[in-house]
Amino acid sequence: MGRKRDITLAAIILFLIWEAVALLLNSMALPQPWEVLVDVLGKIADGRLVDDFLISALRAVLGIFLAFAAAVPLGLVVGAEPSWRKRVSPFIYLLYPIPHVVLLPLVIILFGIGEFSKIFLIALIVFFQVLVTTRDGAKNIHQNYFYSMKTLGATPFQIYRHLVLPATLPRILTAMRISIGTAVAILFFVESFATSKGLGYIIMDSWGQSDYISLYTGIFSMAILGFILYMLLDRMEQRICRWKIVS
Repeated sequence: MGRKRDITLAAIILFLIWEAVALLLNSMALPQPWEVLVDVLGKIADGRLVDDFLISALRAVLGIFLAFAAAVPLGLVVGAEPSWRKRVSPFIYLLYPIPHVVLLPLVIILFGIGEFSKIFLIALIVFFQVLVTTRDGAKNIHQNYFYSMKTLGATPFQIYRHLVLPATLPRILTAMRISIGTAVAILFFVESFATSKGLGYIIMDSWGQSDYISLYTGIFSMAILGFILYMLLDRMEQRICRWKIVS
């Protein structure tokens, strides 16, 4: 209950700061927060904003899920198996620092300008964040735990199920929470071209028309999307990893 109160208080303070800066600048480029909230509620009521919000949410969730499904198994194996780590880590070392957003033209050339290219780019960027964190988490498990389970006759599957995954899970979920901000940022980028739906499209279209209230409506909605995804993963971490204190 105290945490919800703190988040609500922080939101109120941010809105008050926004209101104060808007009044101080007195510029069309920074409307007051109540004007944006009225626009948000109006567009929710007529259904326009809901459709764009759901489309963006689906793209983000699918991209994150695709990255999670590919990065976690690979990260567990690379981290827990020294032979695999020796083979794969040099490739991670070379590929991870690349700003993968620059691959957007190549992704479009290969997959077209449809939904898959947008989802794939989100997944590609989040993939490496989750992969590196998962690998490091599995790598840091002390070898004595592996020796103990092998002595008891555990199979490789049982070792991963009862040791590697539980020991690494808190770091995996933390990486996923951190990746939410990245996924939403890339979502805006991929929705700013070759589409007529999504929150990123609303932002770019409003900017082009100098419709600043709608511009902030899109920004506010994208922030809410990121907040919802973050809180869902936060709640999941609290339920799954009860031994870990989530900050």
